[in-house]
Parts: sequence; structure tokens; C-alpha cells
Amino acid sequence: MCGIVGYIGPKSVVPVLIDGLKKLEYRGYDSAGVAVAGAAGLRLCRVQGKVAVLEETLAKSPIEGTYGLGHTRWATHGRPSERNAHPHVDCSGDIVVVHNGIIENYLSLKTMLRDEKHEFRTETDTEVIAHLVEKFFKGSLEEAVRAALAVMEGAFAVGAMSVKDPGRIVVAKMGPPLLVGVGEGETIVSSDINPILAHTPHVAFLEDGEMAVIDAAGPRFTDFKGKPIEKKIEKILWNPLMIEKQGFKHFMLKEIFEQPQVVRDTLMGRLSLDQGEVLLDETGLGPDVLRGIRRAVLIACGTSSHAAYVGKYLLESLAGIPADVEFASEYRYRDFILERDALVIVISQSGETADTLAALRAVKSRGAATLAITNAVSSSIAREAGGVLYTHAGPEIGVAATKTFTAQMTALTLIALGLAQAKGASSREGRLEVIEELQRLPHKIEKILGRAAAIEDLAKDFMSFSHFLFLGRWVNFPVALEGALKLKEISYIHAEAYAGGEMKHGPIALIDEKMPTMAIIPKDRVYDKMLSNLAEIKARSGCILAVADEDDKAIGDHVDVVIPIPATHPLLTPFLAVVPLQLFAYYIAAKRGADVDQPRNLAKSVTVE
Repeated sequence: MCGIVGYIGPKSVVPVLIDGLKKLEYRGYDSAGVAVAGAAGLRLCRVQGKVAVLEETLAKSPIEGTYGLGHTRWATHGRPSERNAHPHVDCSGDIVVVHNGIIENYLSLKTMLRDEKHEFRTETDTEVIAHLVEKFFKGSLEEAVRAALAVMEGAFAVGAMSVKDPGRIVVAKMGPPLLVGVGEGETIVSSDINPILAHTPHVAFLEDGEMAVIDAAGPRFTDFKGKPIEKKIEKILWNPLMIEKQGFKHFMLKEIFEQPQVVRDTLMGRLSLDQGEVLLDETGLGPDVLRGIRRAVLIACGTSSHAAYVGKYLLESLAGIPADVEFASEYRYRDFILERDALVIVISQSGETADTLAALRAVKSRGAATLAITNAVSSSIAREAGGVLYTHAGPEIGVAATKTFTAQMTALTLIALGLAQAKGASSREGRLEVIEELQRLPHKIEKILGRAAAIEDLAKDFMSFSHFLFLGRWVNFPVALEGALKLKEISYIHAEAYAGGEMKHGPIALIDEKMPTMAIIPKDRVYDKMLSNLAEIKARSGCILAVADEDDKAIGDHVDVVIPIPATHPLLTPFLAVVPLQLFAYYIAAKRGADVDQPRNLAKSVTVE
């Protein structure tokens, strides 16, 4: 995930670009750069590190121009370095491009371009775009970009400019977001709304397959084949939170629907399908360190603790090491025991959770190896942990965590695979099976989201109940915990979650016709056991809703309602099973008139103990 900003207008271009990059830094932080053009030609400045480093460098060695492009990078192809930072140039240095996304066929394109004597200077897939534009350039930047797009495969947002076609920026979208702000005599392009709002409330949202050609007269829109498009320029109220809902009634619903892209972004640059390997160099935990890990302790609060429980099963099953999950709020008050070969993984969406930060400091004082999973760059936990694996979920506005839960599970899967890889705890074929299925998860989540209307209808039938029971076993027990938490924190319905086998040890006393049960029952190693648990509920007149594999034709004989999900690798079912539970909780809360995004008594980030 990277951030793009571009500007043509009367203002000093470099400050506009820098301000925009600061607002986009959540999208990438390992390198940044700007390119500006004007009377002095094309000038570039790129640095490894954050936007602040770029700003300091430009203060010492200013560059000037009348229009330009900026970029803040999260590395995919090529390690973080000044050389791999955007913007990238062609052989002549006359054409410059920035890019967010991934060019899937870049290797074949690179081979073709090398055969045509193009010289590559970086390890990135983006540089291919610059050379393609050079290859097709015959005086018109617009036509050259269009020809390049015709041979590119993948997901991308692209910006390009050339001193051979001066005073013009061309941008195109296929996947990642790209917006065009239209002001009085100025135009600004950005990966999200925030950099635009300082300049204009008038915004056009590019759709997949659309381009914008921008000059002093403003933007002109076409499709990739050159057909003109009449884009709606929306006047945005000066409330960024309202804008970012992008047509959804609540942030929570928007963020549920963002989960396919969140999985893609969190995986990006961290998997090698060719080698069947996970790439975790960014964490600072090299193979030698990972090989020495004999135990894991996962520390978190709330939804993050449920992700940690999923991580426990992943670590034990894939990496073959014992793993314990601890509540951050309790851990530091215990006389905990940490072996020298233990890895402590702290998980916090905000990176500022007070309990988790305190627990991190406690384990660090014992000399333990620590790794943080967080969504917030340069947060306190990120700064203090020994290593960091960032999730790339983007800002989560809804108080009830949804997409960050999925992102945390994605990060934990990567860590489990990385440990398995380093320790030789599973075969390459076994790891590759999980890796390949990870890549398929976004599409399968999209399939579930396509059935949201059916879940909304289901919510109408159950919104009046005052109590709910959630059941799961093995890797889906944490999903039951998360489903119950979502329902109670936003709809205020009392909900309990149990491991299925614990029903007969007490909770079954609660079952009657007034307490429905939501069961997570994919066809996995505990399927038959869960069927037995459901039979106990049916014998006591309990109503059962079941999240089950869509190809399980027999489950309907055992339950009242089936909520189908695609089949997947057994260890990855939490990614799919949680989505209908999130939607179910959301629709019930919305229909009950609850404040979904700001539920009572709750805050997004708990920064006090």
C-alpha cells in the first residue's frame, strides 16, 4: 500500500506535495519522494525513511517547479532504499511515474524491455511502467500511458508526467483508490480525500479503467481506450469523516466491506509464491532468531486478543511451538515466567493501548524478544517493540474493530508461516498450500459480502431477542468470541461465547426458545463434535443459526438457518466465518437504532489503564 499525490496550480508545488504525503503516510512509510517540473526541467528528490526525512532533505536542497508528483512507499518489489523509492524515471530521465499496487506481469515485461535495450536501475515493478511509457511515447504522454496500460496486468494507481509533454499529469486507476480534486485554477490528485480537502471541496472519484489528463485548464476524463467520460464532480462537505464513508451508511459497514483489500494489502510484498516463502525481513527477526524460538506468548486486549487466539492455533499447527494468549490488562500484574527462547507478540490496532504498552514494557524489562503487530506507524508500541509487523488496514473509524481484526489474523498467519519456514516445522508443500489459499481469501470474502442482503434480512428476524449464544471449536472458538463481542458492543444485546465442548459443563442451562445460538461449523476436524453439541441444543428447543461451508448439504438437517461461506483451508476458516458475524451484528444494531460507529461507553483506542 502506497500513497500518491499530484498537483498543478498556482501554489508552490513542493509544500503542497509534502503536506499531502504527510496525510497519506499511513499508506506507506519506508521511503518517499517527489518529482517537480518547470522551467528548470525535471527535478527529483527521493529518500529512504519517512516523509519527515524527505522534508528535511528538501529544506537543505530545495527544488522548484510548477507541477509535480509525490509518493510515500510501502515496499512490495524491492527492499526499502533510496534507489527503489518513487518517483521512477525512464532511460532518458524525461519521464517520471509513481505507482500504488502491483504489476503482476512485470517480469515478462521487464524481459521484453531489456531485450529492447532499456536499462533498469531498481528492483521495483514500478520502473517497468516508466520504460513502457518511454517505449510508446511519440509526443503525447496521454497516448503513451494508454498504450502502457494496455499491456499491464495487476492492480494499480499510476501517475505520470514528462518534460517532453510539459504542463501535464496523467493518472489512471485499476484497483487502488485515486481521487481528483478540482479547485479554482488548480487540480490535486490523491490516494484519499484528506490531502484534497485543504484545497477544494470538489472531488471526482476515479473508477477502475478510468484516466484523468490534467493541465492548467483542469482535468479531462477518459477510459483506458480514450473514450471521453463525463465525470461527476461532487461537492464535499468539510467533514472528512462523512466523506470517507463513500456511500456507506456507517463507517463500520464500509470497513467490513474493505476487508478483501485489507488482506491483499497486508500480504503484499510479504509472500513469494515462486519460492513458497514468507518474507519477514522488515521485522528484524532473521532466520537465526526464528529458529531459536521455542515458545510464543501473545498479549492483547479485546478484539486483538481474539486475533491472538487464532494466532495461537496457527503457531501450534504450523510452527509446532506452544503458544499462550494473555490479557494485557492482567499479564503485568502476574509473576509471569518467560524463557529466554520465548517470543512475545503484542497486538494493538492503535499501537497506543495502555495495558498492552505496559505489558510490553514489563516483558522487555525481563530481556524477552518482542514483536508488535499494529496498524499505526510510529506508535508507542511500534517504537518500543524489538520488531514490528505493520498491518495495512488504513484508518479504522468505527469503534468496533472489523477490518483490523482480519488484518491482525493475516499478520499472525505470516508469522506462523515464517516460524515454520525457519524451523523446518512443516514441508514446503504444506506451507505453499496455506500461502496459495491466503491469496484466494480476498475473493472468497467478497463472495460473502455479496450475500450481505440475505444477512440483513436475517437480522430483521432476530433483532428483538435479548440474549444470544455463540459456539465454536478449535480455531473457530475465537471467532465465536469475536461474534459475541461485536453483537454486544454495538447492539447492546447480551451475548455469550463458549467452546462447543463446554456447553454440557454448565451453559446448556441457559438454552430455551428465547436464546438463539450462532454456531460456527465448517467441515473441519471437530465437525462431528460440533454436530453433537448442536443436537444437545435442539433437544432443549434451542434455535440454531449455523455458519457452515456452502457445499455442506447435510447441515440444514441439524439447524434452523444456514449462513453459507466458501470452503477454505481449515486453519483459515476464521477469515471467512467472522464476516457474516460482523454483518449480522451490524444490521441488528442499525435496525435497533444504535449508534453503530460510536457505541456507548466505548472508545476507539484505550490509552489509559
